[in-house]
Amino acid sequence: MDNVPQEGKKQIALNIVNAKSKHKGFGAGSIDLNNVSPVIIDGGEAVIDIGAMHAKSKVEKGIKFSTNREDVPEGRQVWLVWVAVDRTPEGQYYAGLTACEMWIDSEARRGWKILADHVNKLDASLKRKVIVEGLGAEEKAALQALLIAHNEKWWSASSQELKAALSV
Repeated sequence: MDNVPQEGKKQIALNIVNAKSKHKGFGAGSIDLNNVSPVIIDGGEAVIDIGAMHAKSKVEKGIKFSTNREDVPEGRQVWLVWVAVDRTPEGQYYAGLTACEMWIDSEARRGWKILADHVNKLDASLKRKVIVEGLGAEEKAALQALLIAHNEKWWSASSQELKAALSV
């Protein structure tokens, strides 16, 4: 989740090129994903899982996903939370936080998720929005504990809105 650039390296970002944009060199017209991290909450435990950036988190590997919730009747609820970090002159802080729901049946190797929702929530997190509807008290507590353990200074510098969204 650290978005401090490495010395001498250009940062790689996802380029958005369309009819209106004219690409003008390295990084022009890009969305920088270096300041966002995916957190997976499964069974009351929150972990940073970078594989989730490409839908290849530990819980998603080997799962065939459907957009029909009825295809996963024995599934367990798993959450993907996009956590964006921003910087001010005083330092870094947790700026955006959005939660996306999935249902996974590991035994049957089936799952349910709405990919468009995951992409839209990633975008919302990058835009510094806080959307955690659906997260229960156990998930909120696990996420809050992870964020504090990862970097307590970032947690302290975060907005009251973000802290309140995770209060139980």
